Amino acid sequence: MPGYEAEYSDFDRYDAQVVGISVDSVPSHVAFAKSLGGINRFPLLADFHPKGEVSKKYGVWKEDKGICERAVVIVDKQGIVRYIDVHDINEAPENAQLLEVLREIQ
Repeated sequence: MPGYEAEYSDFDRYDAQVVGISVDSVPSHVAFAKSLGGINRFPLLADFHPKGEVSKKYGVWKEDKGICERAVVIVDKQGIVRYIDVHDINEAPENAQLLEVLREIQ
């Protein structure tokens, strides 16, 4: 998340809204943001109740574990999913890769 915060102006250039979503509760999101020194430029949304409903719609819900995959999803302004990257919790696609996708869908 800090990488998105640090390069927020690059995402803003493509009129992209960065949003963090997890199945954790709002208090967990507050604690997470504080642990990073604050997340100021984009919202953190709780897919908490009914748990995982948003994750299920994007195909990243792990029913057997009751959690969602770590994923990056790019949705265009018409609501069409244009990119999805599911990755290990300790990994994420490079921002340059995401910015290339945004450039292509402009």
